[in-house]
Amino acid sequence: MFTLILFIVSLVVVVKSAGFAVKHATYLARAAKLSEYIVGFLVVAFISVFPETFVSITSAIQGVPEFGLGTLFGSNVADLTIVVALVIFLASREIKIRSEVLKEAPPYLIVLVIPILLGLDGYYSRIEGIAFILTGVLFYFWLLQRNNSFSKREERGEHHNKFVARNSLFLILSLGVLLFSSYTTVKFGVNLANQLGINPILVGIIVVALGTTMPELLFSFKAEKAKHDALAVGDVLGTVITDATIIVGILALIKPFEFPARLVYITGIFMVLSAILLFYFMKSEKRLTKKEGLLLIIFYLVFVWVEFLANK
Repeated sequence: MFTLILFIVSLVVVVKSAGFAVKHATYLARAAKLSEYIVGFLVVAFISVFPETFVSITSAIQGVPEFGLGTLFGSNVADLTIVVALVIFLASREIKIRSEVLKEAPPYLIVLVIPILLGLDGYYSRIEGIAFILTGVLFYFWLLQRNNSFSKREERGEHHNKFVARNSLFLILSLGVLLFSSYTTVKFGVNLANQLGINPILVGIIVVALGTTMPELLFSFKAEKAKHDALAVGDVLGTVITDATIIVGILALIKPFEFPARLVYITGIFMVLSAILLFYFMKSEKRLTKKEGLLLIIFYLVFVWVEFLANK
């Protein structure tokens, strides 16, 4: 019971500190005059992945990298289904999809498939890790070039400098708390799984993965309420790409590792299928409806059921 309490407290601190980090990073990005879509897809997405990033890195350091990989892939499935569905249901209207998002679907899906293809042997090497990181960086560079994200420079006074300094300080403090709470989440999560006699990977794929999606959910919901649909969608899509390429690559660079093949054959394939399903819904009428949100939830429940069967 004590281990369960410590695990829950650690996970809550991860979510709260990540929320603060997202908020202050967004302020800084807007102060730098980035476009709305890029703020969502690139900047906020990079900050939103910090919970699963730190969980994954600390799991690699503690010798259980498969726990981190399960968290990354599992959080991606949750982002593309549960998070999007909840934003749809909590919204007062249908979510409109911009045409540039749909044009980026083919390269997006290609990038998402790469870690699946290279992981069919149940092993990620440092060379593959470098390939993942380069793939993610090149994809974002291409995205920046397409969206012409920067606006004209403006004169910035003392007030602007203080604003940047204050938010930078809060961002650093939030990341410090996030790093420590990620370490304790992995430690107590693995201990809890061992005490309950269940596979620690299942804890990462379902419980921790759902917890680490909270920053994306909160940010996307607030963005939708303010009628910034591009921010809401961009955050989710950017988070998934970052997790599947750059963060997995960092894990492999820290230490090449083996993992159960079912992480690719089940969790990884569900990740790609959920992306295909979401893009199909977005392309149908260039909007997301509550009916489609319900189908996304059903898809996630099927995913959870299959994971339980595979990880008994």
